[in-house]
Amino acid sequence: MSTLLVGLPDVDERPPLLREALGDALRSTRRRRGRTLRDVAAAAQVSLAYLSEIERGQKEASSEILAAVCEALGVTMLHLLSVAAASYAPAAPAAAAEAPRPCETPVAIAA
Repeated sequence: MSTLLVGLPDVDERPPLLREALGDALRSTRRRRGRTLRDVAAAAQVSLAYLSEIERGQKEASSEILAAVCEALGVTMLHLLSVAAASYAPAAPAAAAEAPRPCETPVAIAA
């Protein structure tokens, strides 16, 4: 017997967890700057394995770790957060998605 959950978004439709969005932002920033995981981990004084887990969204990084990684990358925390925030932007403007459809049945208007 299967249970149907009405009103819950599909797994693919859920917004990313904060740790996932931050990890994606760190990875994309690191790659855009042409830096290796090993290089950034050493500069931030965190283990390579731990930084990898952060980038994959498997670990929650403390603000101290995020600050150290941002410093190693030469970006501000604000930059990192703005890149992560883009993960939460809707694909299409909400107003366009909720725009009324044209009337499909004829309507007579008396003056």
